[in-house]
Amino acid sequence: MRYAYALTGALLLGGTAASLALQNPATAQIAQNEPGAISAAAPRAGAPMSFADMVAKLQPAVVNISTTQKVTVQQQANPFAGTPFGDLFGQFGGGGGGAPVTREGQSLGSGFLISADGYVVTNNHVIAPAAKGATVESITVTLQDRKEYKAKLIGRDPTSDLAVLKITSPTPLPYVKLGDSTRARVGDWVVAIGQPFGLGGTVTAGIVSAVHRSTGQPGPFDTFIQTDAAINQGNSGGPMFNLNGEVIGINSQIYSQSGGNIGIGFAIPTTEAKPIIATLMKGEAVKRGYLGVGIQRVNDDIAGALGLPKDQGEIIGRVEPGGPGAKAGLRSGDVVVAINGEAVTPDRTLSSLVANAAPGSTIKLDIIRDGKRQSINATVSTRPSDDQLKVINGEGDDDDGLPDDDSGAQATPGSSSLGISVQPLTPQIARSIGVDSTVQGVVVAGVDPSSDAGQKLKRGDVISSVNSQPVRTGADVARIVAAAKAAGRPSVLLNLTRGRQVNGFLAVKIK
Repeated sequence: MRYAYALTGALLLGGTAASLALQNPATAQIAQNEPGAISAAAPRAGAPMSFADMVAKLQPAVVNISTTQKVTVQQQANPFAGTPFGDLFGQFGGGGGGAPVTREGQSLGSGFLISADGYVVTNNHVIAPAAKGATVESITVTLQDRKEYKAKLIGRDPTSDLAVLKITSPTPLPYVKLGDSTRARVGDWVVAIGQPFGLGGTVTAGIVSAVHRSTGQPGPFDTFIQTDAAINQGNSGGPMFNLNGEVIGINSQIYSQSGGNIGIGFAIPTTEAKPIIATLMKGEAVKRGYLGVGIQRVNDDIAGALGLPKDQGEIIGRVEPGGPGAKAGLRSGDVVVAINGEAVTPDRTLSSLVANAAPGSTIKLDIIRDGKRQSINATVSTRPSDDQLKVINGEGDDDDGLPDDDSGAQATPGSSSLGISVQPLTPQIARSIGVDSTVQGVVVAGVDPSSDAGQKLKRGDVISSVNSQPVRTGADVARIVAAAKAAGRPSVLLNLTRGRQVNGFLAVKIK
């Protein structure tokens, strides 16, 4: 299961209440939720109808998925080696020389059949290696009637957290079809079926709590259906049905501080999952567009600093040298408000819009630069893998490597109106704090803990620009902040670097 601070899986969506209209047996296998197999009906006054008939029809298509894994771990060295207690330590698994050992591991999750010939949809994290050094030896799919099948991995997509398996049966298998998640509304009843904690088929019900919900994860797929249906570990990869029996979500995450259900679960909308699943079923890799920029949402503080409406567009914090964005002329500080005429909003993010563009295609970006709107055309490339992106983006370092004394250089007040003191970034300081040699700006030497900056900045942070204007000295910072204050702006926008990671833009209130 995944966690967003202990995330793991789920969602609900709904339609109107429904009751089962049983069909006469047919010679050909049809979908368990074929139109007409489950018909809508009004619930009794004051309470929902029973879900029993619908569940009886749908549950046979939901499966349990388990893996066996081999995990290589570094064995702890024997601290008593060479003493009379050396053999005793070895009896308890400590080993004697710290040599790697291989152990068995397992994982459990859920999934569902989407065809009579045995294609199964689940989450990628259900069938992925559970730890560094682990390898998946086998995948087993267990049906409701307890029949077990060895599954073949057809395709996986870590970015969307989806995977497709294939099992072979001498007879047609029960299956369900993917529905239209765009019709789900907040308040609709939904039913989740899965295998929590490996207990076997379990059914829970609830309502759609939210649609287009972001969990704050990086990447192009951070839009989920939120539900209050009980979802727990082991539900990942299972289906969420509306009351017409349509699959509208694939369990993916839960929000929990304990690892158990607290009524906040998330599912991948099926409308977004369909094209990915279709590609994986062909055994092909999913290819997405890539612009090569680091972005962040225009929140209230950033909007106030730039004088823009909030929740409209996303601001570019970093432009990858030589990437598609750099070649198109995009700059750090540009606010992208639309792509090919479609507005960039919290529901339709820049990442998702670019990812949906075919690699090699040209997209039109409407941007705001220095307060003026203009258009730029960019040819997108193929999005690197998540592991490659981590290398490109670098890793942050929270350690304060700023020396207390830089060969006599004194920290100068960057602006008493911000509550920080800064000094020019020299090559020696850059090496000390782990900043790339190409970064220019001023380094934060001190912050006033009572200021807004004191809650957001720390010693060693590097400020490259203020309100899109480069800064190299404390006087530069003070001048730009004074101009913003005179213009009635409540805050200024800092372009911030911490260690080897460009954190992007941060709005800081003027005192």
